[in-house]
Amino acid sequence: MQTLNILKIGGKLIDDLTALAPVLEAFLQKPGYKILVHGGGKKASELSTRLDVPVKMVEGRRITDADSLEVAVMVYAGLFNKQIVALLQSLGANALGLSGADGNVILAHKRPVKEIDYGWVGDVDEVDTAAIGRLLRADFLPVFCAITHDGKGQLLNTNADTIASRLATGLAADWQVKLYLCLDKNGVLRDAEDNDSLIPHLNEALYAQLNSEGAVHSGMIPKLDNAFAALSKGVAEVIICGPETLLNGGTLLSL
Repeated sequence: MQTLNILKIGGKLIDDLTALAPVLEAFLQKPGYKILVHGGGKKASELSTRLDVPVKMVEGRRITDADSLEVAVMVYAGLFNKQIVALLQSLGANALGLSGADGNVILAHKRPVKEIDYGWVGDVDEVDTAAIGRLLRADFLPVFCAITHDGKGQLLNTNADTIASRLATGLAADWQVKLYLCLDKNGVLRDAEDNDSLIPHLNEALYAQLNSEGAVHSGMIPKLDNAFAALSKGVAEVIICGPETLLNGGTLLSL
């Protein structure tokens, strides 16, 4: 079974192409096929302000109305995606920028309205792993932004961590998938303010213990929950890392 490395990047990295370049160089050194998934950074909020589109947040989550969706598509599927593709091309990788609508590779549905109406936010239903496999074997490096579609003409803003996880679990049947979640910190830390307090190995039991003690930063909990779920569905390895620990280091997760 061939190795497939999936790297999800977000945070400050995609706001700074100078800082991103060495991270991508390190990623390209890893043996095997590769997929990159990226979020949107702060640029969507900055452009919204310039266009007088209100930024609406509820409990730390963005509400995506029709105007906000237009901004997200412009930034995620346009500016950021093509900047990253161009940077990868300059490093010798034959990158191909994609949204979920391209090639019909990621189908999603609009999140149902419950306590909160998140607007045009999508939850993933299906990943066309065969189509993605054909791209990989044709020596393309797919670069996925955080935009999917519902198959009926509607684009949807979708969490990049979820896209990375669903790609990893969907492709795990045919590939030895290693999922890298690259954050601003070096990995999972015992002290969120101390980048040297790295936990090199984290299993579910230790995670549960740290979580019960309140030692896991709230922003890390959904990422770790997704990561352990990916391991339970056949992903070979999940590594939480930072720009300096992508090549060697970070936190290796295990069940």
